[in-house]
Amino acid sequence: MRIARFSIDGNVAFGAVEGDSPPGTTDGLVLDIIKGIPFADFELSGTKVPLSKVRLLPPVLPNKVVAFGRNYAEHAKELGNEVPDAPFAFFKPSTSVIGPGDAIAYPSFSQELHHEAELAVVIGRMCREVPRERVKDVILGYTCANDVTARDVQKREKQWARAKGFDTSCPLGPWVETDLDPGDLTIQCTVNGRQRQLGRTSQMIHSIEDLIVNISEAMTLLPGDVILTGTPEGVGPLNVGDEVAVTIEGIGTLTNKVIKRG
Repeated sequence: MRIARFSIDGNVAFGAVEGDSPPGTTDGLVLDIIKGIPFADFELSGTKVPLSKVRLLPPVLPNKVVAFGRNYAEHAKELGNEVPDAPFAFFKPSTSVIGPGDAIAYPSFSQELHHEAELAVVIGRMCREVPRERVKDVILGYTCANDVTARDVQKREKQWARAKGFDTSCPLGPWVETDLDPGDLTIQCTVNGRQRQLGRTSQMIHSIEDLIVNISEAMTLLPGDVILTGTPEGVGPLNVGDEVAVTIEGIGTLTNKVIKRG
């Protein structure tokens, strides 16, 4: 099931996305509005609205976004970094999250903004110290993410709070796919229609199970929390006016435009 969060006539709701559409369009897609929330038992209302008539929002509002760096060997190599022996985590605040079609505001303190296409895992239930064999039980589904990074600031400041945590640095969407095997999916990033990144989730150094076991040893994960699983090689610059799109096989495409920060 594809679960979207959306706004219509000033109201916010969740809905199940139904139908098929040509790539890059919402033609033919409708939302069956959900009674309740997707983190508990819910029913479909049977009330349907064309996707083209609503504004898609970030599919979840996470309490926290836990991101893992250098989880693809070739990406670590392209930036001159060593591959970590264990999962390497950092945080993006909830205020960094935006949805499909929302603008990425180029931060005034950076001169080198980069895209990073990633598979995002959405947590479906409160959990901690999750055993490996139970990881699938705590996952609601998967969505596309862009770990937008002020690369010059990351290099200069060594820690990543400002470089990866600024407002609008975490686009998510377009929806959460609940029925998906994430083991070997194509991840692609284009800028203005030109391919920049192309990789597969099977290239991850540490698996999704590794990542969730690792972070849940330290902290409680809450429904709606998001885990970013790393980016393949090919990261590169974004400029004001660029349109960046992250496409993941079996999920869809997340598109955002870069604007000057006002």
